[in-house]
Parts: sequence; structure tokens; C-alpha cells
Amino acid sequence: MKKAFWLAGAAILALAQPASAGDTVKIGFVSTFSGPTAVIGNDMRNSFELALDHLGRKMAGKPVEVIYEDDGQKPDVGKQKTEKLIQSDKVDFIVGYIWSNVLLASLKTAVDSKTFLISANAGPSQLAGELCSPYVFSTSWQNDQTPQAVGTYMNQKGVKSVFLIGPNYAAGKDMLAGVKSTFKGQVVGEEYTVWPSQLDFSAELTKAKNSKAESIFVFYPGAAGVQFLNQYAQAGLKGQIPLYTAFTIDELSLPLQKENALGVPGAQQWVNDLPFPENKKFVEDYRKKYTGLRPTFYGAQSYDAANLINSAVVAVKGDTSKKDEMKAEMEKANFKSVRGPFKYGNNHIPIQNFYLQDVVKDADGQLSLKTVATIVKDDQDRFADKCPMKK
Repeated sequence: MKKAFWLAGAAILALAQPASAGDTVKIGFVSTFSGPTAVIGNDMRNSFELALDHLGRKMAGKPVEVIYEDDGQKPDVGKQKTEKLIQSDKVDFIVGYIWSNVLLASLKTAVDSKTFLISANAGPSQLAGELCSPYVFSTSWQNDQTPQAVGTYMNQKGVKSVFLIGPNYAAGKDMLAGVKSTFKGQVVGEEYTVWPSQLDFSAELTKAKNSKAESIFVFYPGAAGVQFLNQYAQAGLKGQIPLYTAFTIDELSLPLQKENALGVPGAQQWVNDLPFPENKKFVEDYRKKYTGLRPTFYGAQSYDAANLINSAVVAVKGDTSKKDEMKAEMEKANFKSVRGPFKYGNNHIPIQNFYLQDVVKDADGQLSLKTVATIVKDDQDRFADKCPMKK
């Protein structure tokens, strides 16, 4: 009887052990793997898997288990999947999140459970400011930063006026706000469209044309970006009103946008041709593993997320119960990023360079993105002072 009681007690104790007592490092990955924007989620997954290959699929000697969950681009579904990963799967880390509204819906669950969440894309202003957390890191940017760089470039080009167009959700609002925060000319109008269902932008393009603005700025990721660029050209505005973009042209959309993308500049913190050895290996091995595909900034950020996690796990020799030590290690950004060296601000958002990117034809006659110049160096987001965490 005593033996049976002891065995039962031991079983209960084993169940109560923290996740670090397991033989694997468990990572949950929330992204969009269905619908028109699944190509983005697939690129993120491809890049994360490649990073694990490069790490020997182990961290601090422990095998890595990744559980991928599809948010369907819906905040309520993303929240449910986040809860499942934390409460049922007992993951050590959660990675991913393309969409700002999905991340914001999922954030409290991760923070309340003290589960480290690494955003590999979404960067809502709240995450950088009042909702910053010791348990949340980004390997991308705060949403405003990239359009801020575009606004700075437009100033350098002497642009005097602009018409802004973007989707009516958290990231769309951040993007247009970012341009307005740095652009010194006149904003003659701004339009927000229904997201993600609206793919007809003829009314907005007509308003932009009638506004007599000298330029247009637009933010539309994925399929919407393809549609907007095609309609911009079909409306006869290409060559008439210069277009400036953020996240509208990437290696996923470019094969569909084709010649329409030529002459449309954008900004990014990572471009495929950055000269760092880690980046060259990432791009080369990605193209070998996933024949016919090129990695995007979504993938580069996911690749970095895997290496950020690895740095933390190695620092604690695989004991993921040591959260304070893992946090301190991640704050150092002590890994070889494909974007080159960067620092973390007090809010765990990267302080990094942003580059002017343009579309060119490569040696094979294929369209690709090229780094043209550095727009801003060591840029810190403008919400860091609203984050209560101190450096």
C-alpha cells in the first residue's frame, strides 16, 4: 500500500515539474497557414525550419519540438491557438505572428503565463509602449519604423505632398502614422480600406489622383499589395504620380507584380543581398532547400527568432525554468543576425538600420530586390519612452 502511495505521489510530482524538466525544447509557432496569405506563413515556417537545420535541430543538446498552429488571420483564432500552446502543450516559447491584431489578441495569455513570446513580424505600437513586457521580444521592428524611414527618404527626394492609403487595422494605422511622423511635406489626404476583404482600390486611386498630391504612399502586404500595384498601373498612374511603399513589394509578391514593381522604392531592415556571412548562408541554403523560392523579410525575421531562442537556451544550459537568466541573455542580442549586429531597446524592440530597397533585374534576368542605400542608422522606435521597463 505504501509503495502504491509513493508511486502515485511520484507521478503527481512528475506532472508538476516545469517544462524545462522535459527532454525537449518546446516551441509553439503561430502564423497563417491557410488562405491567400498562407504564403507568408509558409515562408516563416520554411525559414524557422532552416535555422533549426543549421543548429543541428538541437538547443543546448536538447532536441527541439515545434508545434505549428494556423491562426487563419483571425484574432480570436490566434488567441485560441496561443492558449492551447501554453495551457495544453506547455511550450517554453511562442514565435510567429504576422498580424498586429492577432498578436494583440494573444498577448495577455502569453504575458500572464510568463511564456516568452517572440514576434517575428507584427509590431503594434502598444507592444513597444505601454504593453511592453519582460516576456515579449521582437525580431522585426515596431510598425511605424519602416514607414518612418520611407518618409525620411521622401524628404531626401524633395517630395512636397503625399496621399496616404492603407488598410483599416492596427498595422495599417501604425504605418500611415509612421509616415506622417517623419514626412515634412503636406499630407493632402488619407484613406483606410476594409481589411482584409477589400481588393478593389479604384475609388482610393481616383481620390489620390484628384487630390493633386505629388506622390502616393501605400501599405498593403500579401495579395492586397499585388492587387494595388496592378490597379495603380492600370489606372495610368505609374509614371504620373510616384508611388512609395512599405511591405507592399517583397520576394513573394514580386513574381506576381512583375514589371509593375519597377521604379517603386520601399524601405526595409533586411534585404536579401546584405553582405553579412550569416545572411549569405541563409539566402543560399534557403534557395537550395526550397527550390525556386527566395526568402523574404518575414523569413529572415523568423530565422533570427530561432537563433535568439537558441542563445537563451544555451545560456541556461537547457534549463528553461531560469527565465530571468534567459531574459538577460536575449536582451544582449548575442547571436549572429542575418541583418547584421543590432541592439535591443528597453522595450525589446531592435535598434537597427533601415535600407532603401529597389526592384532590379538580376544576372539571370529575374526581378529581385536590391539594397540601394542606408536611410537611417541605429533607429529606435518612437514608443520606447512609453514602456515602463528600464534598460
